[in-house]
Amino acid sequence: MSATIPTQFTGQAAMSKQNEEKFDLKEHSYTPRAFNEDDVIIKIECCGVCGSDLHTITCGWQAHDNFPAIVGHEIIGTVERAGANTTHKVGDRVGFGAQCSSCGECSSCKAGQENYCLKGMGGTYQGKTGDKVQPYTQGGYADYYQGPGHFAVPIPAELESAVAAPMLCAGGTVYAPLVRYGAGPGKKVGIIGIGGLGHLGVQFSAALGADTFAISHSDSKRADAEKLGAKGFVATKDAKTALAEHAATFDLIVCTSFQEGMPLQELYLPLLKPFGNMVIVGIPNSGIPAPGWAVLGKSITGSLIASPSELTEMYALAVAKGVRTWVETRPMSEATQTLQDMHEGKAKFRYVLVN
Repeated sequence: MSATIPTQFTGQAAMSKQNEEKFDLKEHSYTPRAFNEDDVIIKIECCGVCGSDLHTITCGWQAHDNFPAIVGHEIIGTVERAGANTTHKVGDRVGFGAQCSSCGECSSCKAGQENYCLKGMGGTYQGKTGDKVQPYTQGGYADYYQGPGHFAVPIPAELESAVAAPMLCAGGTVYAPLVRYGAGPGKKVGIIGIGGLGHLGVQFSAALGADTFAISHSDSKRADAEKLGAKGFVATKDAKTALAEHAATFDLIVCTSFQEGMPLQELYLPLLKPFGNMVIVGIPNSGIPAPGWAVLGKSITGSLIASPSELTEMYALAVAKGVRTWVETRPMSEATQTLQDMHEGKAKFRYVLVN
């Protein structure tokens, strides 16, 4: 290793399963897996805080024993070491999103859809490494990160690091299905949930040229939705009025925030035109409720993050159309309190931890 790169990386780690009522991260140092010529090591400038981080350290989606756990997969930093097989050079500013490996050989990988690798995508944290010293990956609430250069996405000079970081997960997660399901001129698109993902979904949908409507429980985020570029606003608290005005008019709905008790068959599916699509990108711990008869003639699907090529395309659109994440920065040392505030819904709309 270069003399400027420590042999151990240090971050803010969950040492065991976390209690949502009182998060408690500790400083933790670990030895990264053996470097190879496909890798880059970056000195981390900042890392966004994603809802997936909370799900992981509270074992919300599934139980696991991979602790200590350093989470964070919206990572931006400067390349400190670049393997001979990478296209990066020392000094480049790059970002790692939620994926840091794939097989590279299956039909999905060869088609530029590494996020749907048929042999399984490797997570930027909690991913298997095959290394005895460090058997699973540690994330970006840290000083350094090491991963395959293929998944290190160049960050455009026009974007500040703290603004660009959340786009690596939150941005790509909404951008990919919007493009895949045809958001554009002449299409009416709804974005459910105006939060970390949703506020970027509204912006990207509008940037693609779609007639974009923010869909939220109450009017409290109407003003924000207008600033983000929404053409209209649907308040679901009054379902009768919402259906009277918008039933069977949406071509596409992207659901970024799925909470228990949300009216899937009573409201959201009836908002779609026949053969319209609803894409769910925010998965609750309890799973997705049964759609009932309302699914007839409609499609419900899910979408998994974005591939490196999709992230590159997303950044180009963000630069061209002025899409920007609304962020609040915090020192990396305040990761514990930041997670607590995120859990309590205080973010507007994304926290970013900064070294």
